[in-house]
Amino acid sequence: MNLKVFLELVEIRTKIASLFPFLIAVVFSLTYFGEGNFLNTVLFFIGMLVFDMATTTINNLMDYQKAKSDVYKYQDNVIGKEGLDPKKVRTLILSMLAFTLVIGLILALKTGWLLLVMGGIVCFIGVFYTFGPIPLSRMPLGEIFSGVTMGLGIFAITVYINTPLRKIFYLDINFKAGVFALTGSLWGVLAILLASLPLVFTIANLMLANNLRDLEADIENHRYTLVYYIGREVGIILFQTLMYSSYAVILLGLILGVFEWPILIVFATLPKIIKNLKEHKASLPHPRSFGYGIKNLILFNGAYLVGLLLTLIF
Repeated sequence: MNLKVFLELVEIRTKIASLFPFLIAVVFSLTYFGEGNFLNTVLFFIGMLVFDMATTTINNLMDYQKAKSDVYKYQDNVIGKEGLDPKKVRTLILSMLAFTLVIGLILALKTGWLLLVMGGIVCFIGVFYTFGPIPLSRMPLGEIFSGVTMGLGIFAITVYINTPLRKIFYLDINFKAGVFALTGSLWGVLAILLASLPLVFTIANLMLANNLRDLEADIENHRYTLVYYIGREVGIILFQTLMYSSYAVILLGLILGVFEWPILIVFATLPKIIKNLKEHKASLPHPRSFGYGIKNLILFNGAYLVGLLLTLIF
């Protein structure tokens, strides 16, 4: 397997979905909590990227093995198209998961046992999102789990490893006495939840855009996603609602003091987002319709990141 095929197998171009929660959380830790940790950040980024690549590879392997259409299996799926050995692909997946586990253990020793709990939940959902007899991605749960796992999970873990001194949420375990205590800052946790919501919504919309586009192909391959149950028209309304809700969350965060005035730069993207939403609706079910989910995610979250960086500067 050469580098080009490997990068296609792990779909390196899609990693921007996990990059934004990470970057925004790093800057949010500095602007809201006034704390950051460079070494922890670098270690987590490496582990996060490798795990993301592992889950994408699992997705491609499961789609290849479960495919009902030979056209998809041997012309669209990278494993069939490139003639890759499924056994070697499985070995690659296990190697990446093992590497992620080592990174997680190192960070847990540096920051606390709660990281293993949060990381374990995120990894469990990430693996079974596409693995198993009935993967989450083939059910009407894909948008919820992808949005929450990446938008909230990555965001919360990144804040956690960047704020070890503040202990916004902390799990204290006494193995000798057999007791544990979970403590933290209520307002800090609520601020993290609110700040993560735009990421949850835009990442969920990425999956929704994919399912809106692929409704007929998904049915052919026995993938019964949310769009199958609610219909494409309602799915379009949900797609638009989640996008507009991201702006409402930013405004609410500004009012509550979670954000400061530079975050208002996000609203400069609204005219373009409105245009994208209209074009997305008109383009369905053309393959290019998925691109609007990516464009909206990059545009909104890029402005979100810039707003936090300006807050840090001013």
